[in-house]
Amino acid sequence: MRMATILARAGVGRDPATGAISTPIHQSSTFSHPRLGQSTGFDYSRTANPTRTALENVLAQLDGGARASAFSSGMAALDALFRLIPAGGANQVAATEDPYGGTVRLLEKFARPAGLIPVYLDTSDTAAVERKLAGGGVALLLAEFPSNPLLRVADIDALAKACRAAGALFAVDNTFLTPWLFRPLEHGADLALYSITKYLAGHNDVLAGALVSKTRELGDRVAFIQNAAGAVPGPQDCWLALRGLKTLAIRLERQQDNARKIAEFLAGHPRVTRTLYPGLPGDPGHKRLRDQSAGFGAMVSFEVEAKEMVQEILANVQVFSFAESLGGVESLITYPAVQTHADLPPPLRDRLGLNDRLLRLSIGIEDAEDLIADLARALG
Repeated sequence: MRMATILARAGVGRDPATGAISTPIHQSSTFSHPRLGQSTGFDYSRTANPTRTALENVLAQLDGGARASAFSSGMAALDALFRLIPAGGANQVAATEDPYGGTVRLLEKFARPAGLIPVYLDTSDTAAVERKLAGGGVALLLAEFPSNPLLRVADIDALAKACRAAGALFAVDNTFLTPWLFRPLEHGADLALYSITKYLAGHNDVLAGALVSKTRELGDRVAFIQNAAGAVPGPQDCWLALRGLKTLAIRLERQQDNARKIAEFLAGHPRVTRTLYPGLPGDPGHKRLRDQSAGFGAMVSFEVEAKEMVQEILANVQVFSFAESLGGVESLITYPAVQTHADLPPPLRDRLGLNDRLLRLSIGIEDAEDLIADLARALG
């Protein structure tokens, strides 16, 4: 089946006894055994729950993976990813240098004390990544695609080739594009990472994450970590994520169309000094993303001419909501320097251009003209 059909039918047929179209919410922590030595396939919900299994099966199918594991949050999935690195071997984790701030927090406050060495790279600079990998010592490369919030675009095929040559695991955080626009495993990645909270669920009412593994062996390792550590989503959240997946295609197409119109508006505004959106033909990542994916996503960042404007904009928007997160049907505006990316060291923020004049937009499904009028009014 084509992906739009897989999405629309997410979870359908999971209850053959009743024929229920909507996957049941199996609100049970434990399951009875038919007799000693036999199991229905479900014993305890930390290990597996029928509602979660339905979600995981769809996620694996969407990305063409051998197995998917759903977690209680995107950060829990990321933590499990780092736990895949065995002790006693290569211990460097190379990551996109302008990632979500929580990624840096997890690397610096938990992974580093545990013996891993974080290294931050511009993953859109293929040659720089290749040099680092060729030097040895890298156990895992984690690339955000595109990066957050500067929306820089990596060459995933080239990075996958370099990782294979270096014997390093390659994971792609595909939260911004989702399998609807890009399938990392088809481009050589070993794992696809998601915050289900964002576009996959799509309604700002779920907290969940996922790792989709290319091979069964890798997927089984992730599942073992998940069961041992216990960072699993409840059946209600899994059901909400399944429901959200059903409309991913139509939501994201509308969001992309809105994002393009808003980016064009911002690029022409006299008080906006920089607009970041790979869908703009002049964006440095435009051609690379166009060649790799089926779309450009719905995240837009922009820089205003003065820091003093930021507080006015955040106070005056009426259609956009000033809130963290992204990917829902409602449009959000975020101030990365003091919200999502506050954990990045100031020197790194300054070098990247992630400054106190940069704002990030998550574009929803509202009427584009209302969103543009809202920004126009706030910009003055």
